[in-house]
Amino acid sequence: MHNLAKIRADLVARLDRLAAQVERVEGEQSAPLDDDSAEQAIEREDDEALDAQQRAAAAEIIAIRHAIARLDAGYYGLCTSCGTPIDAARLAALPTATHCIACERERGG
Repeated sequence: MHNLAKIRADLVARLDRLAAQVERVEGEQSAPLDDDSAEQAIEREDDEALDAQQRAAAAEIIAIRHAIARLDAGYYGLCTSCGTPIDAARLAALPTATHCIACERERGG
């Protein structure tokens, strides 16, 4: 298996970047709306885009925390459905993967 310490460090670094992104986006959303109704519409659209970014970041934060927990428990890299090792290339591309390719396909992913 990969160097688990490096994988953990990479996951923690990504978690830190996401936390900073969430904090920055929250600051952008807290700005008051402009008095101009056209500008308000644009600001609402911007807020909706920021909300989508927040949801995506929150989902990734959860996935990273789960991956770190699996690392700490000694289960990282094992499919949570069938228990077989997840291919190294899949983990390199998606370090938060919880399923092997076969199980992911069965799940419809």
